[in-house]
Amino acid sequence: MNTQDLKQKFGIIGNNTLLERAVDIARQVAPTDLNVVINGESGTGKEVFPQIIHQNSARKHGPYIAVNCGAIPDGTIDSELFGHEKGAFTGATEVRKGYFEVANGGTIFLDEVGELPLATQARLLRVLESGEYIKVGSSKVLKTDVRVVAATNINFYQALEKEKFRPDLYYRLNTVPIYLPPLRERKDDIHLLFRKFTNDFAAKYRMPVIKLTADAEQVLINYFWPGNIRQLKNIAEQISIIEKNREINAELLLKYLPQYNSNNVPTVLRNDNFASGSAFESADKEIIFKVLRDTRAELNDLKKVVYDLVSAATGKINTIKSDDVQIINRIYNGGELSNETNALSFHSPNLQTNGANSQVIEVEETLSLQDKEIDMIKKALRKHKGKRKYAAKELGISERTLYRKINEYKIEE
Repeated sequence: MNTQDLKQKFGIIGNNTLLERAVDIARQVAPTDLNVVINGESGTGKEVFPQIIHQNSARKHGPYIAVNCGAIPDGTIDSELFGHEKGAFTGATEVRKGYFEVANGGTIFLDEVGELPLATQARLLRVLESGEYIKVGSSKVLKTDVRVVAATNINFYQALEKEKFRPDLYYRLNTVPIYLPPLRERKDDIHLLFRKFTNDFAAKYRMPVIKLTADAEQVLINYFWPGNIRQLKNIAEQISIIEKNREINAELLLKYLPQYNSNNVPTVLRNDNFASGSAFESADKEIIFKVLRDTRAELNDLKKVVYDLVSAATGKINTIKSDDVQIINRIYNGGELSNETNALSFHSPNLQTNGANSQVIEVEETLSLQDKEIDMIKKALRKHKGKRKYAAKELGISERTLYRKINEYKIEE
């Protein structure tokens, strides 16, 4: 079965290159017994691909079990996956088969595999390496023949760095990675999907099909879609049910689209490198986002100072308070307050200070993100007197990443 036939069979809509690539990889890997990890944001349709793999493999007549690892409490996850003996714990009134025993000879799909506790990860690693497992409360080693397909919406590299996921398990699972692009990277597919959903809901609820005006189509295409296909489908259903007017313009459509504020900064990743491991390192993103947030806070402080200084009345002279001088010096002198510098000039002849020996300085904000990053690292090192461990913690990155940054930018400690 070719890629187009698979898309049609499993209801996959779209012609995006990355999507086509994902379907093609699933098709090629299906006849093998290789483990597969499906990477992608929530709502991108990851649950379809394990079914493609299972139904096109030699195991298609065997069991297929999908397990949401994030929905099972830590205290019962081992019992769910590997089973338990009678009396193994309070409430274990009978012997129970686990998913790996039930799925013997078939495929097990571990959704949200990144949510597994570390102890369970160790047991899963043993299953992947030797096919062996032990029920909770038992000492007898059992065997199973199961193919594992896993999915996650977390950044594995970040989880590995924070020691929330075992590296040996990651490399054992991630034999073949499949990357599903978010909806915002499939702009040409968005209207196709919306039209499919509205047609389905029109038939389901026996009502005329929704139509979008040209400006509404642009809004639809340019929206960020944090919930991806799942969110798009929900919006299509809401509009189909609620709106009596079946032609939807941009103004009306915007009422159904939640504002995506600045706290939800999108992850910057090269989509063709996500699965291969050459993606933009999570620690780099974290420090850059921290720089941006701190810069915004500093600029807000500076705006307040300037607002207090500059009067609406033309020609009025304003003085700088000592507290305001400290704010300005902290922002532009890397945290070092100069005793001599106690004034600010914005190319205004009317802006003066009340100090007899004041020195006027000119401030020019740098727009270089790299300079901001270097400045943040220097500040953290100064604050913690060169102790990298505490400086890294302050910056929200690992000590190893900080060491690399110091060498990369040739920062003198």
